[in-house]
This record gives sequence, structure tokens and C-alpha cells, in this order.
Amino acid sequence: MPRSDALSPLFRSIHSLKGVGDKLAALLNRYFGAPQGQEAVVLDLLMHMPSGIVDRRRQVGIAEAYLNQTVTLRLHIDRHQPPPRGKPHIPHRVFAHDETGEIQLVYFRAQGGWVEKALPVGEERYVSGQIAFFNGEKQITHPDYVVEPADFTTLPLVEPLYPLTQGLSSKALSKLVRQAVDAIPALPEWIERDTLALRKWPTFPDALKAVHTPRTPEEGELLAPARQRLAYDEYLAGQITLQLLRSTMVSARGRSRSFTGEITNQVRSALPFALTGGQEQAIAEIRADLAAPDRMSRLLQGDVGSGKTVVALMAMAAMAESGAQSTLMAPTELLAAQHYRTLKPLCEAAGLGCSLLTGKMPAAERKAILAGLANGSIAIAVGTHALFQSGVEFNDLGLTVVDEQHRFGVHQRLALSDKGKHTDLLVMTATPIPRTLVLTHFGDMAVSVLREKPRGRQPIDTAVTSIAEYDRVVSRLQTRLAEGAQAYWVCPLVEESETLEVMSAEDRFAELAKIFGTQVALVHGRMSAAAKQDVMQRFAANEIKLLVATTVIEVGVDVPNASIMIIEHAERFGLAQLHQLRGRVGRGSQRSACLLLYKDPLSETARARLDTIKSTEDGFVIAERDLELRGQGDLLGTRQSGMPGYRLAVPDVHRHLLDFAHDDAKALLKRNPGLTGSEGEAARTLLYLFRKDLAIPLIRAG
Repeated sequence: MPRSDALSPLFRSIHSLKGVGDKLAALLNRYFGAPQGQEAVVLDLLMHMPSGIVDRRRQVGIAEAYLNQTVTLRLHIDRHQPPPRGKPHIPHRVFAHDETGEIQLVYFRAQGGWVEKALPVGEERYVSGQIAFFNGEKQITHPDYVVEPADFTTLPLVEPLYPLTQGLSSKALSKLVRQAVDAIPALPEWIERDTLALRKWPTFPDALKAVHTPRTPEEGELLAPARQRLAYDEYLAGQITLQLLRSTMVSARGRSRSFTGEITNQVRSALPFALTGGQEQAIAEIRADLAAPDRMSRLLQGDVGSGKTVVALMAMAAMAESGAQSTLMAPTELLAAQHYRTLKPLCEAAGLGCSLLTGKMPAAERKAILAGLANGSIAIAVGTHALFQSGVEFNDLGLTVVDEQHRFGVHQRLALSDKGKHTDLLVMTATPIPRTLVLTHFGDMAVSVLREKPRGRQPIDTAVTSIAEYDRVVSRLQTRLAEGAQAYWVCPLVEESETLEVMSAEDRFAELAKIFGTQVALVHGRMSAAAKQDVMQRFAANEIKLLVATTVIEVGVDVPNASIMIIEHAERFGLAQLHQLRGRVGRGSQRSACLLLYKDPLSETARARLDTIKSTEDGFVIAERDLELRGQGDLLGTRQSGMPGYRLAVPDVHRHLLDFAHDDAKALLKRNPGLTGSEGEAARTLLYLFRKDLAIPLIRAG
């Protein structure tokens, strides 16, 4: 169903606005992140929220205008004092007065006579700006506004301030925003009348007007009704999209599976440890989903080392009992191989066929595996995403398990459901995601959480030290390595950067090699996969004692003997990253340590991050704290993964509205799954306004 014509004024190119030439249009396209080959539109200006407000309503006499206040004065212009010739650094001064006192208006580098034109001697002008003092005299430097008394109404007494970019002035942007506000059409209302009245919110068009052309500073505040309404609408559009995705995934009927318990019991008895309570609960939730007729769409959250792979294996074993196959997809070949090593012995003990598919396999081996998948003799296939796109045929694929979700956003979930295979979906993530983010990004999925660590995992002692202690750290490290320990040394960059005085991995490796010789090796993201794999394997085999690395090691490499993690420039890492890196140690039987080295001076946020990591190992506590310290934009790397970054909602302030939006979206689609009639049309309008066109084709006819 195409977009309604009512919205056309908002989807006009910004080129159509007065004062926008090619140069400004190109700047705005970049600034608003218009997709390649497309132009920013009028709506982009309206969705660009002010970051603050200037109150110019204080209209007093000069005598009552105090230092640093923004005031609006009605002045009589007395005389001009331009700078002497050849001394452009001296300012142009304009002397003026009112009944209560005198003031100077100061302009630097004001050539071309425009100041004289704007402030003609002997006339009156309204002047607005900030009061300063110079040599005991009141002055305003570069007033924000100068208008004739007849044009007083054009002076914005309450003026929103916008985030800007190089080459874009606030005056120019404000002018464009005002044109955009004038273009707002009448829109159908998608919030129920009672709800609107209860929350005392304005309509969507009125809310936009209040935020961009407020009559009082209070109107534009984050918790004011207008801004709350807009934040709610943004959340609602996202929640409707997720609910539509869920109904598409789930309504493509799955199959109800029945289990004999035979294979799962064999896997259970082959496990070298007892399952934790959390694992047992997650397995029970997954089995209930598999037994139900709807498709499963479930997110399994658990910290590094909480035993997600075993939960996935129990799900795949249950699938095999019902006669169907499963795949486990990992983001890299290294991780796929690691999952395979964990699963293979357990599968053998339970008589389950399990194979690893990689890109580098000999053709004959690959052919044999493909044959096994096609005839059903292989129950579990492990590999990367790429392998399941290139002509791999299954006898009966029942379950897809995806590891490391945040490269697996809404688009990928859609693509998977498009394949029309009625497979159940289990997504595993080692990034503990706070509840707010689960709702905004995975509101279409049921969630299981593994909170405890498996028995036998060692606590990790975490210490925070200045890099000034480098020599002491190295000599302590020598002692530990001589006793048989292995260690990671992580640096934020591969090579030295001119702008940042940060020790790079290459430089640190060179320094450490002088002391540790061949015991130390380097691994970073720019190396070829084969070279990386080779170094990692030598480290795993204990041929290398010390591994200097960039963050390539944060994802999933398992070396139980490594018990020391040193993170240099720890202040440059986010909380989630520090937590992931620390989780690489503490996997064996010996007690482990993590040392965070920082460089002074530390910012308050950096200090808060390091304190948080030092004080807790609970990934969920860390994730919630991360959300507070960083805001939600990049917690999941959303900028890269096409996940929604918010333009109108400020998650820390508007978090409470997310629950409303979640419940309202659910109720709406229950009531009106096809989004038909006037209510449906209003909801579709909302989806178009927030660029959720992706969701429109998911609306089922009827």
C-alpha cells in the first residue's frame, strides 16, 4: 500500500525549501545521513530535535540587565565608532541608550558598512543578546538579533538551539526548520482519544510545532507533553515493526515437535558437569517452544562462559529426537571451529552426527558432508552464515541457532523468515543486553537468560593501575610466566596514530619482545585469517606465553590455561568491551587476574567505567551501568548494524514510555492485525513517518 498523499509535503526534497542551494543540500544530506543517492527531506528537519532553548523574553531597561543574562532591549542608536584604518583587529563599536542607561554593541571584523545599515544613528532598534562588561561598561558582542520596532514579532523570544555541523549556522538551520513547520499537514491520530486525554498530550503536528516554535522554554523540555508524545511515537513505530516481525515469524506456522528423551538423556550423561539451574530453565523454555505449533523465535542471553552452547546442544538433540536437523551459525570460522570442538565429543557420546562446514575444506570432504545433510544422517551442521547460503540442502531442517546476535538485526531475522523454511530460531548472545534494549531491538523475541556462571569457573581478581607502574607490571608478569601461566596484553590500536598518544599493539609488542623474546607474539585485525589462526593455535598449544592483541580476541577464543589479562589504555574501551575481554580468562582451574592500565588524566566517565568493572563481574549490572554512562546509541554497535538509533526519544529520560509503547503496539495488532480501516491507516502513517517502510509489506491482508 503506497504512502498516502497527505504525507507528500513532508517527503519533499529539502531542495524545495527557500534558501537551499546545491551546496547546502549536499551538506544537509550528509548531516542527516540520507541513504546513498537519495536526498534529505523536509521531515528530516522536523525530526532534528533542539538540544536547548534560549529565553529572550526578559525585556528590561539597560539598568536592570545583568552580567551573562540574555535580554531583549529597545535601544536608541547614538553613534558608531569604526576601527581606525589598517587596524582590523579593533572592533566596531555602536553606542546606544534607553531611559535607564547606556550600552555598547560590539562587532569584530565588520567590514562593508552593514553594521551602519542595520543600526542607523538616530533610530530605534530591538537588540537581543548576552550582556557582558568591558572596562566597567555594559556591552553586547555580536547581538543575536537586531530588528526594527515594526518587525518585533519576527524576533523569536523563545528560541530552540539545534545541534549543528561544520558549515551550518544556527540561523540558517532555524529558518529552514520554520519553513518545515509551516509544511506540516493534518494527520490522522494513531493514539486512542482516551489515552491522549489521560496523558494530556498534544497531537503529533502540534507536538512538532511546540518543540520547534515554543512559546515558553518549558514547552520544549524533554519531559514536557510535546516531547514525551514524540518520544512515545518513535517507540511505538519501532514496537509495531517488531510485533509485525514477530507475527510474520510465528504465524508462518512451525511444527509441533515431540521428543523421546533418548538422545537428550545421553547428551546429559556425557556432560562432565551438572547443568546450572539457569541452563535447566532455558532448556525447559526452549522445549516448550519446540513442542508448540508456532515457530520459536527466542533470544538466549548469557554472559561469556555461562554455558549457552550446551543449552543450544540440548535443543538440537531434542530436535534430532523428533527426526529433524539443526544448524549452528557463528560469525567467524574461528568461532565455528571452537563450537564444533565443544560439541563433537558430546555428539559422539550420544550417537549424533555432527559436522563442521568451512570454506577451506577439501572438495571431497565437503561433498561427503553435503550428502550427509541431504540424506539426514548428519543431525547438526556447524559453520558460518555464508555456508548456509551456498546450495546446502537439508533433509529436514528444524532449528537454526545463531551465535552473536548483534550482527543479526531485524533485517537478518526478516531474511531468515523469508526463506520460508519453517525452522525454529534460537539466537545466542554473549552481550548482556539491558531490558530497555531487549525491548527496543528484540521485542519480537521471547527471552531466556543465563545469569549464573557454570560451576568450576574461577572468580577473576581485577585491579586498576596507572601505566606509570609499567616496569613493576612487567617484572611481576615475568615471575608469573616463569611459573607456567599464560597472558593476554590488549591494546586499543594496531599502529601508532598521530593524533592519539596511545601505545599501539605493534609498539607494545616490540617493547615486550625485548624482554620476553620468542615467548611473545602479536595478533591484530589487519592480519590475514590464516596468520591470525596460526598465532592463536600456537597460543592455545602453550608454545607462546604472552599474546599481544587488539580487540580481535574479544569474540570467543577459548584458552583455559590463560589466566592473566592486561588491558592497556583501559580508559579508551567501553564497559561492555572491557567485560568481554576480561571474560577471556578465568576459564581454567587456576585463579585468574585482570589488570586495567590507564593513562592520566582520567575523565569522570572513564573513572566510573573502571570502578564498575573492578566492583562486579555480573554482566547485566555492567550493561545497565553502560547504558547510563553511554546512552544507548552504540551499546550494540547499532550505528553499524542498522538498528534503530533514536532521534526524538532520549532513552535515559523517556524509558518509561517504552513500556507503554510495547503494550499499546501489542494491543493494536491483536485488535487489528491487518491494520485496516481508519485506525490502521493512522498506524501506517506513523510507520511511514518513522521510516519503518520495511514493516509495511509484513502487514497481512485481513
